[in-house]
Amino acid sequence: MTSVSLAALIAGVRTGGLVSFPTDTVPALATLPEQAGLIFAAKQRSQDKPLILMAASAEDLWPYVEGSEQDQQIWEQVVSQYWPGALTLVLPASKRVPKVMNLIDPTTIGIRVPKNAIAQKILSQTGPLATTSANFSGQPALLTMAEIDAQFPSVLTLESTALEMEGIGLPSTVAKWTGENWQILRQGAVSLGV
Repeated sequence: MTSVSLAALIAGVRTGGLVSFPTDTVPALATLPEQAGLIFAAKQRSQDKPLILMAASAEDLWPYVEGSEQDQQIWEQVVSQYWPGALTLVLPASKRVPKVMNLIDPTTIGIRVPKNAIAQKILSQTGPLATTSANFSGQPALLTMAEIDAQFPSVLTLESTALEMEGIGLPSTVAKWTGENWQILRQGAVSLGV
């Protein structure tokens, strides 16, 4: 068991460790963006499945994407309506995004701001993190800290059972900006009016 306090979990991720915490959808497996390879290894995840960059606010994520002023206005409009929440936007990546986050197409990055107090608290202190669901690739998402501890014994999780997952168990909706409109890559918890 590697259940730790909130402060220890934050310290662990800041030093490049792999952590798990609740979100508004399913529990996240997370690390610093430049350490994203740890997630692929732990999950036995194929390199062609990109990770999501999660942060406490849209302002923390804008430096990781780039687009025209018109694109930015459209993105900000969607974000103001759906964030924080279960919507991941796939946008053109800026040079700040480590290529390991999306080896198959490093020109894009999925970004999200979760609507969960614990996730918000962690992300506000760590900055944006590379994330994905906590499970082995191709398996159902794990929904409790006990399950995550059992499957990923070296991953830091929060110690209190009072912090059981508040998520809805559904993944986020993933919408990709095509330059003209939104393409739904995965329908999840949010219905995007496109």
